[in-house]
Amino acid sequence: MMQCTDMHDRYLLRLISKRVFLYTEMIATGSLVYGKCFDQLEFNVEEHPVGVQLGGSNVSDLVECSKRCEEYGYDEINLNVGCPSDRVQKGKFGACLMLEPNLVAECLSNMKNAVNIPISIKCRLGVDNHDDYEFIQNFVSIIKESGINVFVIHARNGILKGLSPRQNRSIPPLKYDYVYKLKQDFPELEIIINGGIKNIDDSLTHLDKVDGVMIGRAAYDNPFMLRDIETKFYKTDSSINSKKEILNLYLEYVEKQMLNGHSLSRMMKHLFGLSRGDKYAKTFRIKILEIIKDNNLKNYKKELEELLVY
Repeated sequence: MMQCTDMHDRYLLRLISKRVFLYTEMIATGSLVYGKCFDQLEFNVEEHPVGVQLGGSNVSDLVECSKRCEEYGYDEINLNVGCPSDRVQKGKFGACLMLEPNLVAECLSNMKNAVNIPISIKCRLGVDNHDDYEFIQNFVSIIKESGINVFVIHARNGILKGLSPRQNRSIPPLKYDYVYKLKQDFPELEIIINGGIKNIDDSLTHLDKVDGVMIGRAAYDNPFMLRDIETKFYKTDSSINSKKEILNLYLEYVEKQMLNGHSLSRMMKHLFGLSRGDKYAKTFRIKILEIIKDNNLKNYKKELEELLVY
């Protein structure tokens, strides 16, 4: 979820659901250790519970970044070995690391020993032609020896050459049955399924087989869907009644963050999906683009609210 689940988007999602566990976009350890881009670790206190996702393969860098993330106050650290993009392959992290399970286990073991917050992993079922169940079964067998017990698994293979990151989210076939079997074979582990899950009802179906569900693009494209989590998972009423209420609360946040130097365009783009399914959804998105172009929010707030159905 690079360029998507930044601190502003996570604030918006937290307005909609108080219970969902949030994650940052993947942050490369090199950008923290060598680039000193610590602004990537910023988050709002309202986001808790929130985990940080790191990408890297150098043990000492991962340990240093894990300590820094703990100092920042994150609730969990997740190591991403599922991203198939060319850029992360060149940096020797992401999905290519699934071919080096012993190195991944070493990284995770050292991270776990360095901090007191939980460490988890996000991976795919395999890479390239390593697409049989035995591959992911062996991978999990090695990784669990590091002492971690939370596996977030994108139920597709990653194709390292020939497919773009976008294509890798749709072209490799989904194999939910592989993830279900992992839970059967490793009942002591917490198995969280990811990939192609479009709504809360689908999530409920998966929870008959695994311990948790991670939703990425669908929640970004239609954030209001998370409102159903309160009622369908926790049997409690949502604290948010309407999209208009979310919009106004988020715009209050945007105005405050602009005073702190944050970009209006970066914050406003996260609202595109709030009108998903509404009669005036296209007009709503066009109005946001006008706000970004004019770099002016004040004159458009009422118009935005009127374009939302409820």
